[in-house]
Amino acid sequence: MAEKPVKIGIVGFGTVGAGVAKIILEKADTIAAKTGLRLQLACAVDLDTTSQRPVTLPDGILTDDINRLLDDDSISIGLELVGGTTIAKDIQLKMITAGKDVVTANKALLAEYGSELFAAAHKNNRCIAFEASCAGSIPIVSALRTSLAANNIQAMYGILNGTCNYILTNMTEKGADFDTVLKEAQQKGYAEADPTLDINGGDSAHKLAILSSLAFGCQISLDDIYVKGIEAISRDDIRFGGEMGYVLKLLAIGQKDIDNNVWLRVHPSFIKNSDRLASVGGPFNAVSVFGDAAGHLMLYGRGAGMMPTASAVVADIIDVALGNSATTFKSLNLKPPAQCNCLIQKIDTLQSRFYIRLMCKDRPGVIAQWSKVLANNKISISGAIQREGRTPDNTVPVVISTHPSPEKNVAAAVEDMAKLESIGAKPVCIRIVDIPED
Repeated sequence: MAEKPVKIGIVGFGTVGAGVAKIILEKADTIAAKTGLRLQLACAVDLDTTSQRPVTLPDGILTDDINRLLDDDSISIGLELVGGTTIAKDIQLKMITAGKDVVTANKALLAEYGSELFAAAHKNNRCIAFEASCAGSIPIVSALRTSLAANNIQAMYGILNGTCNYILTNMTEKGADFDTVLKEAQQKGYAEADPTLDINGGDSAHKLAILSSLAFGCQISLDDIYVKGIEAISRDDIRFGGEMGYVLKLLAIGQKDIDNNVWLRVHPSFIKNSDRLASVGGPFNAVSVFGDAAGHLMLYGRGAGMMPTASAVVADIIDVALGNSATTFKSLNLKPPAQCNCLIQKIDTLQSRFYIRLMCKDRPGVIAQWSKVLANNKISISGAIQREGRTPDNTVPVVISTHPSPEKNVAAAVEDMAKLESIGAKPVCIRIVDIPED
C-alpha cells in the first residue's frame, strides 16, 4: 500500500509540542504501517528557539516565524499548542484562513470561544479536532461524538483534573493537610507554580463545558456551570467523611432529567467508597458516562502530561489526515444558546444530599438548636455523629448527613446555623453525590 505523506506544523513547542514531535519522529514507521500515513514534521514555531527540549529536531525545523507554517500550502494540518485564550485564538483563526485543518489541546479557548472558532472552520471548509483538550489520553471526545451517538446521555461524572485528584488522594491516604500536599504536587510536577486554575475548579469547568456540549447537543457557556474548588477542604472533613463510608473527589457533573433540563456543576463531592470513581487515585482521570442504550461506561487513564496528551494530539492528526475528522466535524450539530438557555438549570433548583460539619459548644441544648434550624428549612437528617474531644475553643465537631434536600434550603440552613451563638465556627457543607448503580 502506497503511503500518503502528511505534513504538519506545530505552533507552541513546549511540553506537549515536544511530546508530539517525539512521537512523529520516533513512531513514523509504526504509524505508517497501521494507517498508511507518513507523518512529517515540517516546522515547529515558538518564540523560544534556544531552550533545550526532550527531543532533538532536524536542522531547520524549529523557527520563530509562524509564516513558515501559514504560507506553506504543503502543510495541511496546524497544531495550536500555545494555550491561553488570546494569542492562541488568533493563531487558530489564521490557520483556518490559510486553509489548514486545526488540532488543539486548548480547553480554555474552546470553552470560551469554541462556537466562534467552529463557525470560522465551517465557513472555510476546515475542521478542528480537539480530543486532547479533555482528559489527556482518554478518548472521551470521540466516545461522545461517535461511539455513543445513538445514546441519550443521561449523566456524566468526571474526575478531570489530575492536580486536584493527586491532592485529595494524598490528603485521604496520608492524612496530610492541603498546603503540604500542594507543595509536594508542585515539586513532583503534578501542579503548576500557580495552581489557581486547577484548585479553584476552573480547569475542570473548561473541560465540562466541552464535554457537556457534545453530550447534550448544546452550546454550553462557562456561565452555565456552577464551580467550587478544593481550596477550603480540610483533612478532618476527609477523615470524617471516610468514617461514614465516603471518599472525597472534585467532580465535574452533567445531568439531564426526563424533561431535558440540564444541571452542570464542578465541586468537591463525597461519593461512596464502593463507587468505581472512588478508586481513581493520584494524577489519573476518569469519566463515568450513563447512556440510555449503552448503560454505564467508565473511561480511565492519564489525564495530563507530555506523552499522554501528545498521544491524543497525534490521534487527532491521524483522524484528520484520514478524513474522519472532517466528516464528524461537519455533522457537529450544537443547538445555539437561545434554544438551550431555558433548559440549563441553576444549581439552587437541584436536590442533593449533604455532609454538614458543625463546631458546637459543649453544653446542653445545642442539638435542639441546630435540629430546629434544619427542620425549619425542611431538611431531613439521615445521620449525625458527635465526635469526642474538645478543641481549644471548647467546641466539639458534629457531623450531619442529610436526605435529598433542595440546594437553596440547605444554603439557608447553613447561613442560619452560622448565626447561632452555640456554633463556634462557620459550618462546613459538602455535597454527597449518589452516582447511579450499574
